[in-house]
Amino acid sequence: MSKTLRRLLLSSPILLLLIAAHLMRWDARALLWLQEWRGAPLAATSALWLPGYRAVTQLEVPGFEKEEFSGLAYDAQSDSLFAVSGKQPLLVELSLDGKELRRIALEGASNLEGVAVLGDGYMAVSDERRKQLSIFRIEAATTRVGQADILQQVDLDIGQDGNKGFEALTWDGRNQRLLLGTEKYPVMLYALPVTGQRVSGALQPLTDLGGLMTDLSGLAVDPRNGQLLVLSQESHLLVGLDPQGRPQSFLALLPG
Repeated sequence: MSKTLRRLLLSSPILLLLIAAHLMRWDARALLWLQEWRGAPLAATSALWLPGYRAVTQLEVPGFEKEEFSGLAYDAQSDSLFAVSGKQPLLVELSLDGKELRRIALEGASNLEGVAVLGDGYMAVSDERRKQLSIFRIEAATTRVGQADILQQVDLDIGQDGNKGFEALTWDGRNQRLLLGTEKYPVMLYALPVTGQRVSGALQPLTDLGGLMTDLSGLAVDPRNGQLLVLSQESHLLVGLDPQGRPQSFLALLPG
């Protein structure tokens, strides 16, 4: 065996370890763990303390094996979930146990990545490729949303790569705003003020999350206390932020 090959073999585990450390943000995770440990007695009594949560179920949705659900939102009024498909421009309503209730075709959409439930039938979806956010209203029998049904369309073009643009979307009812997250370059959180189910202001940058994770895949707001949940696919991480964007707790999402 040549010296060059031997060196490559010896350095491979170290290289893989360094790559894993970068993707998983182990340095930031260690600081989060220390912060959790110091604040655990107080924070564990709050409504949202991620170390106390465990995965209890994993569901497959029949008929969507070749699809890619890119966003998910809970509708308290219907007690159901709404997902958007990244391949076909669909809004899919699901029961809490993963059964398909209906498919809603979204005409003119291209690459749906985020969905938010604003209440009273009003929905918002983000299209990463077209760099747009659309707001519309659905009824119990709606199965199609055409361009004429769009109440408002907002330009989300901030000069980013169309495939690394706005990946996540959620509704913050307490502060009457939509929260959006860019996937990469940077991993950034933004807000759009909303008045009467219509965007009423400019896109506002809130906080850079690149120190916590290498990508941003999903967002959700806990309506009980306003805490924000931020999901990273690459870093296998779920982080809870307070309303000011400061990390409070985290949950590692690893096999087993």
